[in-house]
Amino acid sequence: MIHSKLNSPGLAFRELLQSGTATLPGVYDAITAKVAQKAGAKALYLSGAGVTNSMTALPDIALITMDEMARQANYVCSAVEIPVIADADTGYGEALNVSRTIKEFEKVGLAGCHLEDQVSPKRCGHLDGKQVIKSSDMCSKIRAALSARNDPNFYIIARTDSRGVNSLEDAIERGNAYVSAGADCIFPEGLITISEFETYRKEVPGHLLANMTEFGKTELITVKQFADMGYELVIFPMTAFRTMLKSVTETYETLLHEGTQTRLLDKMKTRQELYDLIEYPAYEELDKRLSSS
Repeated sequence: MIHSKLNSPGLAFRELLQSGTATLPGVYDAITAKVAQKAGAKALYLSGAGVTNSMTALPDIALITMDEMARQANYVCSAVEIPVIADADTGYGEALNVSRTIKEFEKVGLAGCHLEDQVSPKRCGHLDGKQVIKSSDMCSKIRAALSARNDPNFYIIARTDSRGVNSLEDAIERGNAYVSAGADCIFPEGLITISEFETYRKEVPGHLLANMTEFGKTELITVKQFADMGYELVIFPMTAFRTMLKSVTETYETLLHEGTQTRLLDKMKTRQELYDLIEYPAYEELDKRLSSS
């Protein structure tokens, strides 16, 4: 049913982190968020790539605006009752733009977001050809984010892409600088091996986020392995999106080649399962009660 958003999603998220490493499935719209919650997710990650690819069929190179991302975040936060962390790219500009981004993201009900230190237009974190801004400029963005939030629990994550641009050592230096600037969590993007993640954990204090994407530079590592290393968050930003895309491709090819969906029925959610997910009967009951009164 339509429900009120969490009073302090940031606080709910911070409380979740106290119970151990949090697994955040990546979602890209309200229905995937609802499915993830029903599957047992305790928090969600709203993927910038997922939103960009699904909404525009364009690459994730800063082609959507802050308003578009905030609008999608509003739909997602309205559909679930668990905290959601969002991708805020580079903050959609410089320090003052970051301030507005944080205020808008907070308004729509997000628990937090991550900002990255790439030069805009940014690139996917697992592609070559990236550039990073000066560490001092990123620290200015972090300070802007901290001063802009109304709820001190809104969770600010600082992402560094320096591993793929400069070196692991520079990524570590930047992580420490961003901790000193006040970031709640550091997101070292594009680390390659377990050994690198272990080294980063030893060298950078505070909360750390690991990105366990597929087909990128990082070897596949389990949540348990990240937990054993001491990482507080693990995101799977595009796993569901890629699975969906392969399934949808098969669906359309089957329809066009065979002229019937018969072979696909066993792979579908039924009409009733969809209605149960979106709570259709509850809305019908509510409509009856409102009409009768």
